[in-house]
Amino acid sequence: MDADWRPALAASILLRHDKRRDADLLVMPERVVVLSGQAASVLRLCDGNRSAGDIVAELERRFPGAPVADDVTGFLDRVRDEGWLR
Repeated sequence: MDADWRPALAASILLRHDKRRDADLLVMPERVVVLSGQAASVLRLCDGNRSAGDIVAELERRFPGAPVADDVTGFLDRVRDEGWLR
């Protein structure tokens, strides 16, 4: 993953919180994905302004001692491969 990449959700995808289920969702034209763990926290930082490196640094600040760099970069790569990030 390129640390200078500025990830953002694809235009057709929305990140929403379902109060009834108390779950974060990625809402797509023909599909809904229920997010687990800290996935929504990571995706909320993907605003097109922050670089991938900035996102990792922010999460390392929030979760000291956690293996953020490997986990987040792998997650962002997988989500980009799915076409959910541009």
